[in-house]
Amino acid sequence: MRILALLSLLTLGSCFMSRSTTNVPLERAKIEQLQPGTSTAKQVVELLGAPSEVIQLGNRSAYRYDFVNLKREGFTVILFTALNEDTRADRAWLFFDSKDVLTHLGSTFEGNQARYAMPWEDIHGTAAKPASEAKKPDGD
Repeated sequence: MRILALLSLLTLGSCFMSRSTTNVPLERAKIEQLQPGTSTAKQVVELLGAPSEVIQLGNRSAYRYDFVNLKREGFTVILFTALNEDTRADRAWLFFDSKDVLTHLGSTFEGNQARYAMPWEDIHGTAAKPASEAKKPDGD
């Protein structure tokens, strides 16, 4: 009887969810405080902390800051697993001249938009996009 109960449990399906992150989310307000031509590398590090990566570009340099958020959801039946992963990132690149003064920067803030979804769900379809990304009617 126990063997029959164990075998019946093996035939049942199961769902699972997991999440992993790298670093802490970037704060848009902090990035917006930085001023090209004025902010220095020292001020950037005091405000944002240590960068994820520093790249030397001759006498110049670039700092990369990032936060990565991965959400995974799946479905398993015996030996078959269907899996969906959605990875989104906050990323900022800051470029400095030879005197460590910020020359320009670029950033994206999508890390908190990662979604859980079963493998057959479309997480990039129109319904899944935040309202701020929805297509506006012509004339707006």
